[in-house]
Amino acid sequence: MAPAASVREVFRRFWPDARPFWRWLWLSLVLVVVTPLVDAGAILLFRVLVDRVLAPRDFSAFLPVAAGFVAITLVVGALGFASQYLGTWIGENFLHRMRTRVFAHLHTLSVGFFDRRRLGDVLSRLTGDVAAIESVVLSGVIGILANLMKIVVFTVVLFYLDTRLALAALIAIPVFWIIARSFARRIKIASREVRARVGSITVVAEESLGNATLIQAYGRQNAEVQRFAAQSLGSVRAELAATRIGAMFTPLVDLIQVLGVLTILGVGIWELTAGHITLGGLLAFLVFLAQLYQPVQGLGSLATSLFGAAAAAERIIELLDECPTVPTPVHPTALPSPPCGRLTLEHVTFTYPHSSTPALTDVTFTVPSGHTTAIVGASGAGKTTLLKLLLRFYDPTHGTITLDGIDLRALDPHALRSHIAVVLQETLLLDGTIAENIMAGRPGATHDELLAAAHAADAHDFITAFPEGYHTRVGQRGRLLSGGQRQRIAIARALIRDAPLLLLDEPTTSLDADTTRRILTPLRRLMTGRTTIIISHNLLTVAEADHIIYLHNGRITETGTHTQLLANNHHYAHLYHLHHPSTLASTTVPSVRNGAAT
Repeated sequence: MAPAASVREVFRRFWPDARPFWRWLWLSLVLVVVTPLVDAGAILLFRVLVDRVLAPRDFSAFLPVAAGFVAITLVVGALGFASQYLGTWIGENFLHRMRTRVFAHLHTLSVGFFDRRRLGDVLSRLTGDVAAIESVVLSGVIGILANLMKIVVFTVVLFYLDTRLALAALIAIPVFWIIARSFARRIKIASREVRARVGSITVVAEESLGNATLIQAYGRQNAEVQRFAAQSLGSVRAELAATRIGAMFTPLVDLIQVLGVLTILGVGIWELTAGHITLGGLLAFLVFLAQLYQPVQGLGSLATSLFGAAAAAERIIELLDECPTVPTPVHPTALPSPPCGRLTLEHVTFTYPHSSTPALTDVTFTVPSGHTTAIVGASGAGKTTLLKLLLRFYDPTHGTITLDGIDLRALDPHALRSHIAVVLQETLLLDGTIAENIMAGRPGATHDELLAAAHAADAHDFITAFPEGYHTRVGQRGRLLSGGQRQRIAIARALIRDAPLLLLDEPTTSLDADTTRRILTPLRRLMTGRTTIIISHNLLTVAEADHIIYLHNGRITETGTHTQLLANNHHYAHLYHLHHPSTLASTTVPSVRNGAAT
C-alpha cells in the first residue's frame, strides 16, 4: 500500500513540473476571468428583456436586446472553445511529460526492484494513476480558480441587485463546504481501494496473457478466468463503495440548494410586493443565484475529486521515491579504453534483499584477460546470481569484484555495462525488426558492421530468406522466430557490440542437439579474444574452457580444467556422466573453440 499523501503534498511535489506550461496557464486564467463576466452580462441582459420588453410589452426594444443575446452567445462560444481546447492541450502535454518522467525513472531503478514488484501493478500506475496528477496540479487548479471567479462575479452582482437577498443567499455556502469536506475524506479512502483493485486486475491479466501457452498447455483457462473474475469482482465492490459515497453527496447538496432557493424566493416575493425590486430584477437574481450555487457545488465536488485523485497520485509518488539499490558513484572511476578485461572476485558473499540465506558464500577466483571461465553446478547453486553481480545489478554483501583492478562499486554502472556483451538463457528480443534488434547492441554501428555481425553469427542466410530480410519483424519477445533463430540474433547483437567482456548464461539450454551444434560455431567466434564467463548445464559448451568452476550451494567446491575435474571424480565428474552415460571419464568432448564434433 502506497503511503498516504495530502492534496497539498501532491501539489507541492508536481507543481514544478508544470513550469513549461505556465505562460499558457496565464492565458487560460484570463479566459477564466473573462467567461463569468460575459455570463453575467447575458443574465443582466435578461433583466432588461423582462423589464423593458416583456413587462411593458414594448416590441421596439426587442431587436437591440436580441442582437445583444446573439453577440454574447457568439462570444461565449468562442471563449468556451478556446478554454476547452487550451485546457486539453496543456493537460495532455503535461500528462505526456509526467508519463515519460515516470517511465524514465523506472529505467533508473535497479533490477532488484523488478524482481520484487509485480509488473502488472507498475503498468497500472504508469498508464492509469499518472493521470491523477494532472487532475490535481492543472485541471484542479484551473477548476478551483474558475469556480472562485464565478463566485466572486456572481456575488458582486447579487449584492448589486439586492443586498438583503444576497445576504440570505450566502447562508447556504458554508453548509455546502462543510458537507463537501466531510465527504472528501471518505471519497479518498474509497478511491485508494479502487486504484489498488485496478492494479490487481492488471497484474492478473499481464501474468495470465503473458503465459498463454503454458496456461493452455495445462488446461488452466477456467482457473485463470476465475482468478481474474475474483479480482474484477473486488474492483466492482470497491467501485460501488466509492460510488455510494459520491451518490449520497449529490442529492444532499441538491436538497440544500432547493431549500435555499425556496427561502430566497419567499424573501424575494416579499421584496417584490414591497417595491424594493422589479420582476426582472427578481428573475435575474434567481438566475444569478442558480449560477452562484453551481460553482459552489462545483467546488465541493472538485474537493471530493481531488481527494480521490490524490489517492492515485500516492502510487506515483511511491514509484518516484524509489531509489536504485546500486548507486552511481558521485565521482566514478574511469576504465581504460578499452578495458583489458581481467576479472577478480575476492571473498564475495551475497544475500538477496528480504532473504536470510546467502546465494553466494566466500567466492574467490580470477579470470585473466582474454580467457574463458566456465561456471557449472546444479540449479540454484548461484550461477546466475554471479552474473548479476558482474553486471552490477546487485553489489556483493561482502567482498569485492574488480575489473582491471578497479572495484565495480567505483564504476558508473552504465559505463561498466557498455563494455559487456550478454547472451542470456531467455533470448530477449524487442518487438521490432531483425536489424533493430541486432543494432541494439551498438546503435551507432554501420550497415556493413550489421551485416558482418549477422554473417559471423550464421544468421545472414536465414534472415535474407525472409521476404522482408533484415526488416522482418520478430514479434513480441521474438515469438515469430524459432529458438535457434532468436539465439543467433542475440549472438549477432553481442558480436556487433564488440565488447571486451562476454557473459553467456545457458546460451544453448532451450535448443535441441542439432541447433546447439550449429550455435557452437558462432559462439566460438564470439568468445575469441574476449574475457568470457560462461554458465551452462550443457558441458558440450564448457569442456574446453581455460578454467572451470563448480558451484555447490553458493560455494566453490571444485576448480580446474575439464580433464582435471573428471580425474577428481567428484561433483563435476558426476554431472558429466549424467549427461554422457555411455562415455568414459577420459572421453574427449567437442571443442567450443575449434567447433569440432566427436
